[in-house]
Amino acid sequence: MTERQVSSQVEVAVVPETAFRAFTGEMDLWWVRGPISFYDAARAIAKVCESGVGGRILEVYESGDPLEIGRITVWRPGEVVAWDSSVDDVRTEVRFTPTAGGGTLVVVTATIPDGGADRGGTSYTRVVPPWFGAWCARRDGAPRTATELARLAVAVYYPKPASAARWLASAFGLAPVLQLPGDDADGGWIEFHVGNCSLLVFGLDDAADGAGDGPGTPTTHIPWLFVDDLDAHFARAVAHGATVVEGIHQHGFRAYVARDPDGYTWTIAQARPGM
Repeated sequence: MTERQVSSQVEVAVVPETAFRAFTGEMDLWWVRGPISFYDAARAIAKVCESGVGGRILEVYESGDPLEIGRITVWRPGEVVAWDSSVDDVRTEVRFTPTAGGGTLVVVTATIPDGGADRGGTSYTRVVPPWFGAWCARRDGAPRTATELARLAVAVYYPKPASAARWLASAFGLAPVLQLPGDDADGGWIEFHVGNCSLLVFGLDDAADGAGDGPGTPTTHIPWLFVDDLDAHFARAVAHGATVVEGIHQHGFRAYVARDPDGYTWTIAQARPGM
């Protein structure tokens, strides 16, 4: 076996020095918030890149120590930044190359060594083109505050989620958070942002066991409600007769799934600080 590489690229309409500065110094502004955008999305308040070799990429929490995502190994402003992941074995390099039109080609390469693990270290290859590209296009007039999502979201379930998501994008003009999968067998998380609200698209098979609205009925839509204290909310809901479909669990975000007395299913998730 040999090492594996994953790469992506995006061209932005700013010079390399500006692109480098925006990528590193404004990471918390271009990093998109969402249920799975952080290792602990229920507690994270910022994504920070410290400058210079030895600097850290951090997931910052409202209380407690931050999570070190990576440690900077190469720092050449306007040219390249690279880091070793602190959560797995992935090495990431981001190069900034001037283009003929006065812009910058940003190329992200993630390397997984032979026998190494990828526990999210390659995520920059997936998020930089849509997220950083969009930030560079609007940063001149954009506020210097991170955009938080609303506390109410909707999940929709389709037999062919990728096909449905592509139709939603083309017919309704919805903008996906990440590149849409090319095939329904690809799986993965599909998310759209409509203003500061999330629309989540899942396959029918992804619904929690028994989450259908009524006996023998498939799940089609599930509202997501984000609350300050998930444990207290869970206890209150059970005390008032909610049927627990799936207890409190964590997958980046903490959540539980319950059914109301009329048989409709809800996902209740822990809100991020400041959300």
